[in-house]
Amino acid sequence: MISLDEMEVMLDEIATELPQEIYKELNGGILLMPDTKRNPLGRNNDLYILGEYHRDGCLGRYITIYYGSFMQVYGNLNKEFLKEQLAHTLKHEFTHHLESMAGERGLEIKDAKYIANYLQHKNK
Repeated sequence: MISLDEMEVMLDEIATELPQEIYKELNGGILLMPDTKRNPLGRNNDLYILGEYHRDGCLGRYITIYYGSFMQVYGNLNKEFLKEQLAHTLKHEFTHHLESMAGERGLEIKDAKYIANYLQHKNK
């Protein structure tokens, strides 16, 4: 298991490799929180939120990554695989950011379908 500080270094490495243009209007930046966040729709507390994109009138636009959630889902895996999952999650949240600025909702709809599929299979 990696520490919060180690994950912060990994997140910084990933973030600096991304094109600067996608940071436009992301005035709150990327936050790494120590929290474990569960999706309230999860059954038996088995659905974790790894990251979120926020756009708020007061706080602006920012991305939150949840260290505790990553540790619950991927904490027993090697550092390289964890970094890949972290990069995937950050890019996912950046896609929400870019779509939000463009007035698109494609990924939001895809995420909703994922949750609907999860709920359908958990209710059986």
